Amino acid sequence: MDKKKVFVITGATGSGKTTVARYLKKHYDMFKVITHTTRTPRSNERNGIDYYFEDQQSMEKLHLLEKVEYDHHWYGSSLEGLQKGWQNHDYDVIVLDTKGAITYKEKLGDQAVIIFLTVSRLNKLAERLKARGDLKAAISSRLNSNEYRRDLTLPRQLKGRAHVIVNDNWKRTTKALDRIMRQK
Repeated sequence: MDKKKVFVITGATGSGKTTVARYLKKHYDMFKVITHTTRTPRSNERNGIDYYFEDQQSMEKLHLLEKVEYDHHWYGSSLEGLQKGWQNHDYDVIVLDTKGAITYKEKLGDQAVIIFLTVSRLNKLAERLKARGDLKAAISSRLNSNEYRRDLTLPRQLKGRAHVIVNDNWKRTTKALDRIMRQK
């Protein structure tokens, strides 16, 4: 079996997916797979660093491994993106919604290591969105979306196949991540 793996970080918006991905990239020399989106960049985001920002036409031309609609915008990732990382790294890390995580598990099997993030108090998610500078209208739209509600809980397709971390305390979260990495 190929030892190349992709660590899929998933969970509701505000659960800490990007922070966890940064930790894994830094501490375990993972390649961060950059995904594509049709949404407008936030003020601190850069094309080719945080996402590849696309329009509807350019998004349709991509060869995507998975593609989902979230809060009226498209997001997707490609097998080429994974392979680019695997050229120089054993591990990739990618941030996806739960629907994308299911697709990765179905298509890549054991090569996809799913880490589902949650919090013990849901109001913390809204607080995190405000703290990262999201606009009030964007926060409201996300928190009221069907996708947000879907991503609050681990999907049945991932039960017993995903690592679940309650991301309330960063020190405990990093210890849980380190335990997962020792198993690989």
